[in-house]
Amino acid sequence: MVSACRVFEGGLAVSGMPRLAAALVSDSGRCRYVAEFGRDALGTGYVELRLEADLELLCQRSLEPFVLPVQVFQRLGFITDEAQEAALPEGYEPVLLDAEGGVRLPELIEDELLLALPSYPVKPETDVLEVSWPPDVAMEEPEPTANPFAALVSLKHKTKQ
Repeated sequence: MVSACRVFEGGLAVSGMPRLAAALVSDSGRCRYVAEFGRDALGTGYVELRLEADLELLCQRSLEPFVLPVQVFQRLGFITDEAQEAALPEGYEPVLLDAEGGVRLPELIEDELLLALPSYPVKPETDVLEVSWPPDVAMEEPEPTANPFAALVSLKHKTKQ
């Protein structure tokens, strides 16, 4: 038995994805996508996403913009209730269908691109900076402070006598 599937191909402007654009240096560029909707052998509805985009990020090491090529391949299984998440086959990520039983493809694509962003973007060609303290700066020892409970210790010994 072969289940029918529908394939959609296209491109989305990064500027049309406000949450993603807010995390980038520039909202120029496009995301190319292939979305295949279907049902697997167990009858589970899914969408398989293949995404490609060049995203401009700010390097946290050099503070210079750089382009990060992003490729995403993800299979998302449709659920109508969070309790159904455990029943999804291995390799599926859950997607909660809306009240009408549908999904918004642009939002799914934006979600997956956001998940693909590194939490600490670093331009690949940048060197690690080594920071060392100058040798003439010595750490001063802090002055000892009196123990605020020292008075309680003397009271404790008086009560035992």
